[in-house]
Amino acid sequence: MITSISISHVWVFDQDEALDFYVGKLGLEVSADMEIGGAMRWLTVRPKGVTDREILLEKVAPPSVDPDAAAKIRELISKGASGFSVGFVTPDANALFQELKSKGVEITEEPTVQMYGTDFAVRDPFGNHIRLVQPAAGFAGA
Repeated sequence: MITSISISHVWVFDQDEALDFYVGKLGLEVSADMEIGGAMRWLTVRPKGVTDREILLEKVAPPSVDPDAAAKIRELISKGASGFSVGFVTPDANALFQELKSKGVEITEEPTVQMYGTDFAVRDPFGNHIRLVQPAAGFAGA
């Protein structure tokens, strides 16, 4: 039986640029940053204070994928074909929207009230779609 999610990944093209976005703009914290066998940088981030879930900012490159596949994946992500990459919860969607907008984050959808809460969408520098939601009372994450 599966009881939780501990890690997922988002493809990135440059891990330093990803750090600037995910930590510097979104406000996440680094949970791990290390070289693995000299061939791969294991770089994970998470919301501050969260210890049971991480996002691997995985570079689209060998050894994860071969060079031909990496080129195709980069092209698709750049076009926004990754679909929904990650979703975050916030206690105040409107305030976070204003903060991210002031930091120059690409906004793809402004805050909208839905039955499940207020949410909006942004893209990271590579083309990945991110949703941010302030859950309505009574919905998961509220």
